[in-house]
Amino acid sequence: MSFKTSLLKTAIKCTPDKMIVWAANFILKGIAELSDFSFDIDTRKIHVTATLYGETEPIEVWVDGFAITNDEGSYKFILQQAQSNRAWLNNIFARLVGKEWKIPAVPKYAAQMALIAELLKAENLESEVVSVENPEQEKIDMVVANDAVGADIADPQALSKA
Repeated sequence: MSFKTSLLKTAIKCTPDKMIVWAANFILKGIAELSDFSFDIDTRKIHVTATLYGETEPIEVWVDGFAITNDEGSYKFILQQAQSNRAWLNNIFARLVGKEWKIPAVPKYAAQMALIAELLKAENLESEVVSVENPEQEKIDMVVANDAVGADIADPQALSKA
């Protein structure tokens, strides 16, 4: 691990969760209010509790495992596990978990991306990773996969394509 990555990791660990909640609430004013936040860079775990503007019940999200992989200068994001106390959000997570999502290359930020990729490099990802390249094909694959586990199918037109 480089010196810059070690320094960034230490800064993340030392940043108080309350400061992150305050900053997020400032940025998300009128959209959502965070009431709880925790992030462990070593175990790659995140917990967020937020209440959307106009709602009374908070939404909780737990993320357990995420990484950025580097394959010859091409970066991809992987989400290993995620869940929520909302069924609709769990359905979204089911479509995202275990897949590699290509991060578009922006030459202007290549050095920063390399630093972030080193900080969040994949370590012991247990789930099988499926590469996502074609959004239309992915939509079809997701509907078929959701049907196989008995989940509700939200888009009947996508099923007819499968």
